[in-house]
Amino acid sequence: MSLYHTSTNLNAPLAATIEQARSRPILPERKEVLQPLIAYLQEALNHQGEAALNFICTHNSRRSQFAQVWGQTAAAYFGLNVQCYSGGVEVTAFNHRAIETLQNQGFNIRHAPQDNPHYYLAYSTQGTPIKAFSKLFDDPANPAQQFAAVMTCSHADENCPFIAGADQRIPVRYNDPKAYDDTPQESSKYNERSLEIASELFFVFAQIQTA
Repeated sequence: MSLYHTSTNLNAPLAATIEQARSRPILPERKEVLQPLIAYLQEALNHQGEAALNFICTHNSRRSQFAQVWGQTAAAYFGLNVQCYSGGVEVTAFNHRAIETLQNQGFNIRHAPQDNPHYYLAYSTQGTPIKAFSKLFDDPANPAQQFAAVMTCSHADENCPFIAGADQRIPVRYNDPKAYDDTPQESSKYNERSLEIASELFFVFAQIQTA
């Protein structure tokens, strides 16, 4: 297992969020769901020295964005050569509630205002910020081949049966926090979903064996 990580360079509030996420228990049935993703990453890194993941949901506005951001942060944390992307089957915008959640959890975020804003999320004072915006899964910003398509919602998984160029299609579904928009539970549910995704992706990356 890789012993290198960037925790000493993390934004302090983000380091606390990661510690909280990593302390969350993961049920055996979820570990089983995550196993194909672990296996894919291990094989790609063993044979190619690098790996790419494209997290896909319908609107590329909440769950797939959380997954891209936390996946890329986990890759940096463990010093793994993995690039994380996201996309959807429709273009909307990175939801402002999800952005606010990640900001509250410790990311430094800047953006370029437009109808579909582009966000730059920094997890530390070093390294390249994560660029995130709503786009189709086959947008030119995403890899065209040699990647795993990680399906984060049932709608996209069921309505997008073929992802061109993907080495493997891996369902890792999450409930949509959108169900709680404009309710008293909105903030807590977005926080909960983000932590759940962070917890599972940090678990995945922690399993990778390196030379």
